[in-house]
Amino acid sequence: MAFIGRDRELAQLQRAYDSDAFECVVVYGRRRIGKTTLINRFLEGKPNIFYSAIEATMQGNLVALSNAINVYRNAGETTGVAPVYPDFQSVTDAVFAMAHDQRLVWVIDEYPFLAQADRSVSSILQHAIDRNKHDSKLMIVLCGSSMSFMERQVLDYTSPLYGRRTESIKLMPFTFDETRRFTSQLTKEHSAIAYGLTGGVAQYLEWIAPSDDIAGMIENRVISPLCNLFDEPYMLLQQEVRKPAEYNEMISNIATGSSRMSEISSASRMPTSQAQMYLTNMIDLGILDKEMPFGAKGRSKTIYRIKDPFFRFWYRYVPRSMSAIQARRLGLVTRMIIDDLPRFMGPVFEDISGQWMWGRGYDRLPFPVLQAGRWWGSDPKTRQQEEIDIVATGEDPARAILCECKWRNDPVGETEYRTLQRRGQLLPYPDKHYILFSRTGFTDNLRRIADADATVQLVSFDDMVE
Repeated sequence: MAFIGRDRELAQLQRAYDSDAFECVVVYGRRRIGKTTLINRFLEGKPNIFYSAIEATMQGNLVALSNAINVYRNAGETTGVAPVYPDFQSVTDAVFAMAHDQRLVWVIDEYPFLAQADRSVSSILQHAIDRNKHDSKLMIVLCGSSMSFMERQVLDYTSPLYGRRTESIKLMPFTFDETRRFTSQLTKEHSAIAYGLTGGVAQYLEWIAPSDDIAGMIENRVISPLCNLFDEPYMLLQQEVRKPAEYNEMISNIATGSSRMSEISSASRMPTSQAQMYLTNMIDLGILDKEMPFGAKGRSKTIYRIKDPFFRFWYRYVPRSMSAIQARRLGLVTRMIIDDLPRFMGPVFEDISGQWMWGRGYDRLPFPVLQAGRWWGSDPKTRQQEEIDIVATGEDPARAILCECKWRNDPVGETEYRTLQRRGQLLPYPDKHYILFSRTGFTDNLRRIADADATVQLVSFDDMVE
């Protein structure tokens, strides 16, 4: 498969390489996000020692490290049994010596495995960097999938390596535009659903077959116990947290309606302080989001929601259907999911619309936007809860863009515009502009309104996607 995206990350790595001075770059991100693929792309044509740590003893890792160094010494050829370095100190001395006069990239992939095999590894590396960084041409790349480990024991100020890194790259999931490039063999709508199912994670997207229709994507790639994605959420939690079962229950509770701290801690049967710690960890992992209504002050209206689209999909459908799935009634579960898909895709389409506003649609906005978010609150007249999908503002505090995003089969019409207009009256912006996003276009009546009113803009899904 062709290499797609990651242009900024590749450029960042290349700039570090071109400095010809010592560099220590930390590359991290969740499982299957594409870290190793990115690094291998960067390494093309460059002298390098690539070593992927293994979940084993330090002796096992020293054998693998020694083999990787032997391959480099012999210009990429494996020649016999490599002499094994006695300890990691000897390894660092040897690698720094090789890079004294020539540029060399030393990649330690899955660094947490190595550091867990011997707790002195980070300290040894720290001292080696301090001794050699001023007269070395070595570029070290430390890569890891355990985000909690990389952030707390590599990047954190308590780590021996704190202050030694020269660059860091936190690899994020693909945007929808990048996902569309990855799934260009699918229709635009199928690409959007693929984004909703995978959250833009590169490896997940690779598991979607070009021949898959929507039912095939759901049944064969996500909910079948035989597919790779079926146990992926639990595997990710197992890698990142100490008590994955408790985290699993908490995410399930959020997926089924608990959103405030009191609701979540009660449903999860744990003290508020413990629930707060778990929620913070999942926010750090990119699984959850903590939200307040756009423009609100104070924490009284804070809610928690599942940020990651793949987790949102999996926890919405799989736990409640587990008995049917285990009974191999996959067709039944798939039909149920497809019937509910327009509702599931609502928040996904909001994400896609927000990305369009910050990306290819930015120059089409009525003014430069600096911040945006979701708004919700109570109408004092009706005492009903109201919500606006996206509110965006710029430098002028009097101006705002209010957006409605509809992923449904029917065209968006005047009713939706008038509802957005009415909800906008609850917000303190004198100068309001409106954007309506629609999967299936707009009624003729709404088009006439937009043609006559410069504050109303209509954006169809088809126009958002190349």
